Amino acid sequence: MSDMANGSTNDHRKHDPLLGRLTRSSQKRLFRKRYSKPGSAPGRFEPPQDQPTSDPAVDVLVYDADSVEEKRSVSLADAFDLVRDEAVTWINIVGHGDGRLIKEVGERLGIHPLALEDVMNVPQRPKVEHYPEYEFIVLQMVEWQNGVDTEQLSLFVTQRMVVTVQMKAGDPFVGVRERIRSGTQIRTRGSDYLAYALMDAVVDHYFPVLEAMANHLEDLEDRVLQVPTEELLHALHNMKRELIYLRRAVWPLREVVGTIARNETLRLSEITSVYVRDLYDHVLQVLDHIESYAEFASDLRDLYLSRASQRLNEITKVLTIIATIFIPLTFVAGVYGMNFNPAAGPLNMPELGWRWGYPAVWIVMLVIAGGMIVYFRRKKWL
Repeated sequence: MSDMANGSTNDHRKHDPLLGRLTRSSQKRLFRKRYSKPGSAPGRFEPPQDQPTSDPAVDVLVYDADSVEEKRSVSLADAFDLVRDEAVTWINIVGHGDGRLIKEVGERLGIHPLALEDVMNVPQRPKVEHYPEYEFIVLQMVEWQNGVDTEQLSLFVTQRMVVTVQMKAGDPFVGVRERIRSGTQIRTRGSDYLAYALMDAVVDHYFPVLEAMANHLEDLEDRVLQVPTEELLHALHNMKRELIYLRRAVWPLREVVGTIARNETLRLSEITSVYVRDLYDHVLQVLDHIESYAEFASDLRDLYLSRASQRLNEITKVLTIIATIFIPLTFVAGVYGMNFNPAAGPLNMPELGWRWGYPAVWIVMLVIAGGMIVYFRRKKWL
C-alpha cells in the first residue's frame, strides 16, 4: 500500500475529489460481494477475475536474537530453504497471480482449501480461524486516496513462521522490518509477537486515514456554513458512504483482536498477550472515531438542509419586501395611467396639467418607498 495522504483543499471552487466516487462502480463497491456459483463445491480454488495476474513477489525474512537474513523477490522454494527451526521466518507474498503460488504455499504448510479460498476470493470479512497446525487471520488494510481504499491481508501463523499475503504492491510493514533489522525486542520473541506487530501496523495505518477524513469533514463544515450548493450535498452524502465503507472494514476487527487477546485461537505468550490487549484498545479507539465522524457527517447534512432552507427563506424575504415596496408604487403609476382628460372637468386628474406634476409624482413614490424601507428596518425585517 502506498503512504497515506491526508491533505484536503480549502479551494471550494475546485471539484470535490470525493464526488468522483459517486459513480455507478463506487455505488456497487459498497454492496459488492464476490461469491461462488450457487451449488458449487466448497473450497474451490479460483483466482479472482478482476485482479491482475502478474507473477506475485515473495520476500523472506528469517531472524533470531543474534542474526537476521533477508531476501527480496525470491522463489517460494528458496524462501522455504532459508527456514531454520530455531529462528522465526516471515514470508510475505505480494499479489495473487494465477493462484499457483498460493496453492503451493497451501501444499507446503498443509493449509485447508477453505482458507486458501478465502485468500483468493477477496474481500473477506476480517476474521480469525483456528486450525490444528496454524492460525488463519484475515484483516483489511485501509488507505486514503481521495476516498477510502481497502486491501485484504491474509496471515498464516504457525509455531515458528508467519506467512502474509497482500493483494497489491507496496510495503505497509516498513516499520516492522526496521525493528527486526535493528535488533529490538521483536528479535527475542516468537511468531506470535511478529503476528501482533503486523496487526498493530495495520491498525496504525487507520489513524492517518481518520485524520484525513477529519480534515475533509472540517473543510465540508466550513463550506456548509458559507454557501450550501448541490455539489456540497453530494460530497456530504459520499463522505457518509466512505465512513460506512470504513466501518464495515474495521468493525469485525474488534471481534478478531478480542478473540486473540482471550487466547481462544492464537497461542500467545504472556508478554504478547499484554500487547494484544493494548492493540484491542487501539481498535476500539478507531471505532469510536468512526462512529463520531459518522454522527458528525449526519449532523453536517442536517446543517446543510437547515442552511439551504434558511438561505431560501432569506431570498424569499428579500423578494417579498421588494414586491411589497412596489405595490403602492404600482398603485400610483396605475392611477396616473388612467389618462382622464383634465379638460372635461376640474376633477379629471388636474395634476396632468400642472407644470411640476411629473416630478411631484416621483417624489411621492420615492417617499413611499423610503418610508417603507425605514419601517421594515425598524421592524427588523431587513
